[in-house]
Amino acid sequence: MSSPSTPARGRPPRLDRARTVQTALDLLDRSGLDALTMRRLAEAMGVQAGALYRHFATKQDLLTAMAERMMDGVTEAAAQTRGGDWTERLAALAHALRAALLARRDGARVFAGTHATGASVLGFADAVMGVLREAGFPAEDAARALYTLTNFTVGHTLEEQAALPWGDADPAGPAALADAVADGTYPHLEAGLPALTSADFTRLFEFGVGLLLEGLRARR
Repeated sequence: MSSPSTPARGRPPRLDRARTVQTALDLLDRSGLDALTMRRLAEAMGVQAGALYRHFATKQDLLTAMAERMMDGVTEAAAQTRGGDWTERLAALAHALRAALLARRDGARVFAGTHATGASVLGFADAVMGVLREAGFPAEDAARALYTLTNFTVGHTLEEQAALPWGDADPAGPAALADAVADGTYPHLEAGLPALTSADFTRLFEFGVGLLLEGLRARR
């Protein structure tokens, strides 16, 4: 005889939010965001598509829950630099966010546009604002800096993931850019080609975060 928490033999496991989100993330890694549909998710879980709507009214609700799950542990990972100054702590939080988004295929696309209010997302946001307020920034400036740092990180990672092997970006993009500026019409772009076509996204990210932190330091 099966217990209430154990499905009877031959029946699919009980549907719950946690398992649904995990299965959706697994499908995301295998096939990407464009292929993640409620129908395919239901098939992977062995249930009717309508059953999913008991937990998620829309696909956007599902994406929001996925974004929240992706942020699990981000604040804790960044806390390793707790003893550093405020700029080092902010940089660590930005790097931890990028790493969380890169850990999932199309992670930045999933995260962009969601408005999760779970403990992981709010904990990250509160940590960023806490660092800034402790550094002397008023709450309004800290909030705006939170948006700026988060938007840069998500936007950068969107472009980074588009250039990954599983992305939709044209792999000939760097060569196409080089050909487009080779006739001398755009001399400044031609001069910057080594940086513009570099695949060193970590260096590019660090440069951008550094600019943001220098601006915040000057404002402070």
